[in-house]
Amino acid sequence: MELREFFSEDVVKLELKSESKDDILKEMIGLLGVDEKSESILYKMLKRRENLGSTGIGKGIAIPHCRSLVVNRLRVAFGRKTSGVDYRAIDEQPVQNIFLIVAPPLEVSNQYLPVLGKIAQFSKEIDVPGRLEKISSPGEFLALLEEKGI
Repeated sequence: MELREFFSEDVVKLELKSESKDDILKEMIGLLGVDEKSESILYKMLKRRENLGSTGIGKGIAIPHCRSLVVNRLRVAFGRKTSGVDYRAIDEQPVQNIFLIVAPPLEVSNQYLPVLGKIAQFSKEIDVPGRLEKISSPGEFLALLEEKGI
């Protein structure tokens, strides 16, 4: 299993428009293409998770994640906010790169935690934050995932 398998161009947004953490979460959920009621439920679940502790892992990267019945399979998305957003990250620095993960509570494939781990591993590679800053298309993002083979 490699990260590239879970992403497609339609869940990659390189210029998030939102200015706050809450609005960024809503914009990221919008990439999943679920209905309005499901968006609202996912937002509440992600907020509940964020209240336990920020998913901003440092180096300009956040990995908001939750489990919810509104999805029937693992779903991921990537968004970039070039100017950064205050995400209350562990290093207290603004976040530019957001990886969203949503999975059903009972997931037969059991990929939720491995995908979360792989995104964290990918994010901690020394050159990744700088390269994420420079990509200019969803295709380049997917190529980076493929190149890293994580």
